Amino acid sequence: MSGSLAELDRYLLITADSHAGSNPEGFGPYLESKWQNDFQDWLKQSEQMAAMLRQVMGDRSIGVDGDPDIDGNRNWDTARRLSETEADGVVAEVIFPNTSSPFAPTMMTELGEAEIGHDYERRWAGIRAANRWLADFCKEVPGRRAGIAQIFLPYVEESVEEIRWAKDNGLTGGVLLPGAPPGSGIEPLYAPKYEPIFDVCEELELPINHHSGGSTPDFGMYMPHSLAMFMLEVTWWAHRALWHLTFSGVFERHPNLQFVLTETGADWVPRVLGELDNFYHRMKNNDQCSEHLFGGPTVEKMSLKPSEYFARQCHIGASFLPPKECAVRHEIGLDRIMWGSDYPHVEGSYPYTREHLRLTFAGMDPDEIQQIVGINAAKLYGFDLELLAPLAEKVGPAKSEIAKPLDDKDVPLRALKCPAFAQENQATTA
Repeated sequence: MSGSLAELDRYLLITADSHAGSNPEGFGPYLESKWQNDFQDWLKQSEQMAAMLRQVMGDRSIGVDGDPDIDGNRNWDTARRLSETEADGVVAEVIFPNTSSPFAPTMMTELGEAEIGHDYERRWAGIRAANRWLADFCKEVPGRRAGIAQIFLPYVEESVEEIRWAKDNGLTGGVLLPGAPPGSGIEPLYAPKYEPIFDVCEELELPINHHSGGSTPDFGMYMPHSLAMFMLEVTWWAHRALWHLTFSGVFERHPNLQFVLTETGADWVPRVLGELDNFYHRMKNNDQCSEHLFGGPTVEKMSLKPSEYFARQCHIGASFLPPKECAVRHEIGLDRIMWGSDYPHVEGSYPYTREHLRLTFAGMDPDEIQQIVGINAAKLYGFDLELLAPLAEKVGPAKSEIAKPLDDKDVPLRALKCPAFAQENQATTA
């Protein structure tokens, strides 16, 4: 731990999972003139889609303290955002997209959903507009926002150019790697065509980020059941990117490339790595089993076990980290875990982050806590801890406060919207 942090009696909080985006109209200035008529049509369609979603969700969409606008202008209003996040103790953010970019085909495209479609050029213009908005948003508070750039998998060469643009324009959060789910028409992540994307990210030392929700197939408009199916399966679809990149040799060919899985849970990691290691050994060493027959040629060029690639190159963006997941932190790797608040999403820890931290971290070594809630993200995304330390001294949660175990009576009812509280509540009432 750096000297200045060790001297603080407060924690320096960097959320490795937050979201931002313009209101729909705000993307307009970032689009070329030839797209402006299409943009007006898209604005009307977006409002219709939002109205339909509100009708389906009803009052279940109500967020913090009865506020139905839980995301709303928190996405783009810097003054409101700084006021709320600092009140929560947070001094810096890794920012994923939130509001859908212009011409996006679904509400989830901001998380990197890849869909084949027919309007590549128009959709690419919308993605680039969203990146430029985000770059300007990050510049409003230098050193405190690491924005993540979007790319479009069908446009490999253009995506490489956009990644270089992102590096040059301060999007230090790296690149959002879309999924390629079955039925999307997009070639899978292990397809050789994406090698230039991995090349440039390794060259520029930009991490690639894969966020839960951005790699699911189309569950259909079977409301409300399709939403339930999405929730049941959403993390698994994100997990699969780990073995796709591992067994296709991406980590072998790019030993300095860093890969982040965000809002996918954490306690699954030891179990899945054990399963992947087992497959690896049977594919590579046992020529009497079917795993070797089907997977032998794939693992032949892998010099490490999957768990070893993970320890070298992979990270978990552990949004609203619950106690049961924190309990396996050493099995995952203490240097692999980055806490996240998921602001401004309804399931995030805001405005009960201090209670959440007490629930998860009370009784832990303060140095381990600081590593998870700030140092790991700072190292990966390039935050200057010396720059942030004076602010943490003013707004960060006191170490003595977080050391106090959280009593059930201290948990506000509305905090149960956050899975960290909900999981613990279920465990104590079962």
